[in-house]
Amino acid sequence: MLTEEDARRLVLAEIDDIRDRGEYDLQIQRVEALSFGWIFYWGAVRDGRSGQRPRLGGNGPILVDRENERLIGLPTCTPVARQIADYERRLRREAHARNLAAKQAKRP
Repeated sequence: MLTEEDARRLVLAEIDDIRDRGEYDLQIQRVEALSFGWIFYWGAVRDGRSGQRPRLGGNGPILVDRENERLIGLPTCTPVARQIADYERRLRREAHARNLAAKQAKRP
């Protein structure tokens, strides 16, 4: 099971991969705790000259599941709340499938 600090390190590694392909200094800007993990919002650091934050395309938040250590990059075209609800439904379906498989395995 991941801690928030472990999750932060995983997300920073993902951001470092992206940073290597670009020209901006990237950082985690906000973390939101969820029942199953965290969602990390990230982006470019403000430019020292203009004070503006560069606009990036495709810098959707990263969802981290503490139980299975999944990192899921979320697209920016769908509201985050909807994507979280969809992921929670996915977790419930997976738990149901595991319970069903365990019950069937116990049958003679």
